[in-house]
Amino acid sequence: MTNFLDPAILFFIFGVFAGSVKSNLEIPPQISRFLSLYLLMALGLKGGFALHKSGFTSEIAFSLGLAIFLAVIIPIIGYLILRRRLNAFDAAAIAATYGSVSAVTFITATQYLDQFGISYGGHMAAAMALMESPAIILAIVLANKARSSQSPTPTGHQATSISKILHESFTDGAQLLLLGSMLVGLVSGDAGQKLMAPFSIDLFKGMLAFFLLDMGLMAARNLKDLKGKPAITLLYALGSPLSHALLALVLCKLIGLPLGNTILLMVLASSASYIAVPAVLRHALPEVNPALYMGMSLGITFPFNIILGIPLYTLLAKQLL
Repeated sequence: MTNFLDPAILFFIFGVFAGSVKSNLEIPPQISRFLSLYLLMALGLKGGFALHKSGFTSEIAFSLGLAIFLAVIIPIIGYLILRRRLNAFDAAAIAATYGSVSAVTFITATQYLDQFGISYGGHMAAAMALMESPAIILAIVLANKARSSQSPTPTGHQATSISKILHESFTDGAQLLLLGSMLVGLVSGDAGQKLMAPFSIDLFKGMLAFFLLDMGLMAARNLKDLKGKPAITLLYALGSPLSHALLALVLCKLIGLPLGNTILLMVLASSASYIAVPAVLRHALPEVNPALYMGMSLGITFPFNIILGIPLYTLLAKQLL
């Protein structure tokens, strides 16, 4: 109930309601873009300041290694499950979407942990950045393999270069801003933290609430795109966040990661991308209608994680650790 009464979550629910009743309320795309960049910059600064205090430890190395492992194994498992009911292109697109991460879900989770005084490492922002690309690369490899097996190859559907995808992934503006902000926070240290506090801390909650309002509107409008889609897509959109979070929880328990880092890795594993991956897949997998994976990730999984998932993962982690 405390999570439901959080103003940011209430604005998200209000956005879902406004979108469901087909209100003309909307956030201009330029404003939405600015809000997302602000949140990434603030998160990066916060992570950099925390890293300046803690330094690079074995715990950080284990956390980052586990993040990369999850980013590889989750899309592989997802593809093998989805391929039983869907064609190779649809399965690869959905596996990439759910193998990558949602920055907004992660940012909301950090705010939730701050609210309840649960500490976590600043390096988790770097873990989020590392988890974004592996699933995209795997999806492109699977799609290229599927195309090569077709005879003849559909006109205009050329094999996508992995080097091009790698370049796009690592030079993406949002990705660079997050990592660059972490570097600024790491270099400037305590002095920089004091100077940037009015920007990166005091404004953060209000900006997040405004952005979640926009996300609520988008979620409601994407949900209708799932009408008529195979039942496996709906089941996967709800079942995969829970199973991925449990996988991350078990691995974190085995490695011995602290509570805050465990919760954030559970959130990252359970989230699905609706910005970075769709932007790449529109060009790399033109065979797939974007409404399929966008409807799943933004219409079902994102609201589930924001409203119910984050407190549920926190409860499970507290019980096991």
